[in-house]
Amino acid sequence: MEYKIKSRIWIEVDNNVLLGEGRVRLLNAIEKTGSLSKAAKSLNISYKKAWTLVDAVNKSAKKPVTQSSIGGKGGGGAILTPYGKSLIEAFDAINKNCWKHLDTQLEKIQSL
Repeated sequence: MEYKIKSRIWIEVDNNVLLGEGRVRLLNAIEKTGSLSKAAKSLNISYKKAWTLVDAVNKSAKKPVTQSSIGGKGGGGAILTPYGKSLIEAFDAINKNCWKHLDTQLEKIQSL
């Protein structure tokens, strides 16, 4: 028999979701593509949904997580701020450490 623990981690601020796996995936896609619309397309979500998620993160965070530039001849874009990159790194570390902890806790069930 193979035992597994299933879990999802997210971080809330005043009962509003700040970060979760989906939001982190979107922020990473923005970093990779340099654009909210390209990031949304790469994740197969609508631009409106992507904009809503990023707006919610920016409103819940202490500082802006993304920075946008208005379109012009070459089009607009979006980048992560240094604070946004730090938030992702912190979330990834929390998530990884949580999985390590859960794996050790699973041994309690397996040993029964």
